[in-house]
Amino acid sequence: MWPPPYLSAAQLDAFAAYTRLLVQEGSRLNLTSLREPEAIERRHFGESLSLLQALESFGAFASPAIDIGTGAGFPGLPIKIVRPDLKLTLVEATGKKCCFLELVVEALGLTGVTVINGRAEELAHDPEHRGAYPLALARAVAPLRVLVELALPFLRPDGYLAAPKGSAALREVREAATALRLCGGEVAAVQPLDVLEPTPVLVLVRKNAETPDAYPRRPGIPSKRPL
Repeated sequence: MWPPPYLSAAQLDAFAAYTRLLVQEGSRLNLTSLREPEAIERRHFGESLSLLQALESFGAFASPAIDIGTGAGFPGLPIKIVRPDLKLTLVEATGKKCCFLELVVEALGLTGVTVINGRAEELAHDPEHRGAYPLALARAVAPLRVLVELALPFLRPDGYLAAPKGSAALREVREAATALRLCGGEVAAVQPLDVLEPTPVLVLVRKNAETPDAYPRRPGIPSKRPL
């Protein structure tokens, strides 16, 4: 259901402004295949806030958070609108999309948001970011066995990776067994999110050991040769 009944008038205004920017810039920057405001709100905003509710129910929501391969800002920016206390780092490899993210942050008057134009494989070896976050978010970035290698190096011990997945979630979990073992993670939960069809599935991964310095491998290798 959109909008959720708990949103304030100011938050509704922020989501409306975000929607207008997505509609204006979406096709030019390849931000989303959706063009209708109602579809954007239901699919992108609704799923992001459902993810937030699930994280809070698991006790896994924490700040600061890093959103890897955020694209047009999902799920990080919708969560930030609802939880303004969240310190958020958005990582995106495409420069034009980073410009859009900065536009949204400025237009909505958001504070505590950092936009980084870069690749996770390189940023995860930066001491400022490696092991610095209790929560990593990643939506529609890569198969889980690839995502584990990209995301777990950013996490503190006992931190969580939250990855909404599709109907192949259980298969992805099985295929990620080696990556989880090598990178120091374990699956904490696999749970459908409370949104309209098609229902995404949250895969929640807990970091239970340090990730070896060798991971992630250099750019492109995790996708070409998954663990």
